[in-house]
Amino acid sequence: MSYFIFTKDLDNVDGTLYRIAENLSDFNNLNISKENYKIIEDSENNFNLVKYKTKYASKYNQNDINYIDTQIKFLNWDELNNYISNVKKEIKCFLDNNPNNSLKSKWDSYYIQLNTLTESQFTFPLNKSLEQYFKDQEQPSLNPLQLP
Repeated sequence: MSYFIFTKDLDNVDGTLYRIAENLSDFNNLNISKENYKIIEDSENNFNLVKYKTKYASKYNQNDINYIDTQIKFLNWDELNNYISNVKKEIKCFLDNNPNNSLKSKWDSYYIQLNTLTESQFTFPLNKSLEQYFKDQEQPSLNPLQLP
């Protein structure tokens, strides 16, 4: 099972998704006070839809998650590079503040992977998320919502 972590006590409020965890091990490594969040178990399929940004978990009602379709499109390198820069900032913050987290090496590697990207690797417009692009290239792919 996968885990979706929402802001607690905000049933039917859009935009309350905080984190996602692919499995129990990732869930147990999250840097959160679990009692402060609404945690919903769901399928690996729904996890992957959110991870690769085909769908977004917009809100929850009790233990049901409302998923909405998304369309990702990067028109040019500047747009994609801006997204990459923002993701790198989030990862760097985690890495700097969690030197002993068991998932640190995975995120270190992903950070390095993001640093090696160049415009010439992509064809624009890119009609998919960066996460889906990596999956299609058979490269490691992580969503910022997976950050511990």
